[in-house]
Amino acid sequence: MTDRYAVIGNPIEHSQSPRIHQAFARQTGEQIEYGKILGDLDRFEEEVRKFFAEGGKGLNVTVPFKERAWRLADSHGERARLAQAVNTLALQADGRLLGENTDGVGLVRDLAVNHGFVFERKRILLLGAGGASRGVAGPLLEERPALLVIANRTAAKAEALADRLRPLETPVEGCGLEALAGKRFDLIVNGTAAGLKGEVPDIPGDCLLPGGWVYDMMYGKEPTAFVRWGLEHGAARALDGLGMLVEQAAESFFIWRGVRPRTAEVIRMLRQG
Repeated sequence: MTDRYAVIGNPIEHSQSPRIHQAFARQTGEQIEYGKILGDLDRFEEEVRKFFAEGGKGLNVTVPFKERAWRLADSHGERARLAQAVNTLALQADGRLLGENTDGVGLVRDLAVNHGFVFERKRILLLGAGGASRGVAGPLLEERPALLVIANRTAAKAEALADRLRPLETPVEGCGLEALAGKRFDLIVNGTAAGLKGEVPDIPGDCLLPGGWVYDMMYGKEPTAFVRWGLEHGAARALDGLGMLVEQAAESFFIWRGVRPRTAEVIRMLRQG
C-alpha cells in the first residue's frame, strides 16, 4: 500500500517539495505519494486533522502555518520545542501527531556539508525572529559559534528568542536592526519575509566581515534580493536556500520512513530546472 504525504501552506503552488520527495522515493525504493495542499487560513487545523483521518502519514508545513502546527501537535521533538514552530508532522503508531522542526538541521547541513562552512568561533547574524528564524536558531547555536546575534525590526521579539535559547550555553544576543551599527559578522543568515517582496532588511552595509558569507533562506530561479546584497557588499559566498530546502526535506523523509536519502543529486536536479 502506498503511504500518503503532502506539504501544506499558503501560497503553495511554487513549492518544490513534491518533486523533492518523489525523487527521494525513487532513489530509496520507498512506496509513497506526495502532494500539496493550499491551506485555508481559517481552517488549517481542520484540514490537517482531515488529512490524517483519511489515511495520511505525514505533512510538511510551510508559511504561514508553522506556529499553528506547533500548537496542533500532540508531542514535540526537542528542536520543535526550542523553536515553538513545526515544519514536519508525523503520525505515530498510537494515532498522536509528533511535531518536529527540520529547518535548522537543513540549514546547517547545507552550509557545512555542501559548502564547507565552519561554524566554530564564527560571529553569526540571524535576521528575523519569526517562525523561520526560530527554526534555525537552536541548531546554529549547537554548532558552537563565537556569538549568535538575532536582529529583528521589533527588538522585543529578537530579545525573547535569545532569552529562550540561553540555556544552550553559546553566547546569544537579541536586538533591533538599528543596534547592528558597528558590529561585524562572518555569516549573515536572512530569515525575514522581506525577500518575498524583493526587499532586504535595513542593515548596515559594512556589517559583513571580509571573507564573510551570506545565506538567504529564500530561493528562486533568479538570485534573491539578499543574495544580490551579499555580492554587492563583498561576500565570499552568497547562497540561497534551495540546498536547505532539500536538506530539511531529507530529514523529514528520515523521520517518516527511517531512511536517509542522498541530497546532492536532488539539489542538482532542482538547479537544472
